[in-house]
Amino acid sequence: MHKSRLAGLVIDCQVDDINPAATFWAGALGYTAIASDEEWASKYVYLDVPGEEARLLLQKVEHPSRVHLDIETDNIQAEVQRLEKLGAKIVQVMERWTVMEAPTGHRFCVVNPQRSDFHEAGDVNVWK
Repeated sequence: MHKSRLAGLVIDCQVDDINPAATFWAGALGYTAIASDEEWASKYVYLDVPGEEARLLLQKVEHPSRVHLDIETDNIQAEVQRLEKLGAKIVQVMERWTVMEAPTGHRFCVVNPQRSDFHEAGDVNVWK
């Protein structure tokens, strides 16, 4: 048995500097931009969403800009296997997440829990 739910949306930005992108999206959506920890600050910026809403993350990428979903889970391997049975394909296994592609061609990531209420929340799916 494992759990999963939508963790958030990731705005992939093909840019040289993530900070102007963060300034734009924070202003456009009315949220405050929060730099990631020092090690990752040149690549990731979070937008401060209210409460335990799905997270918004800006990510500096080398591929064309797009938006993708992150699905958070307490068992990445089990969630990947569940999604493969639904028709998704593994694109790349990373150290801390797995990139997948839906049968529709949309890319998404399966990640460890991102939102602080994951283990207690009532909106988390439980899979057998």
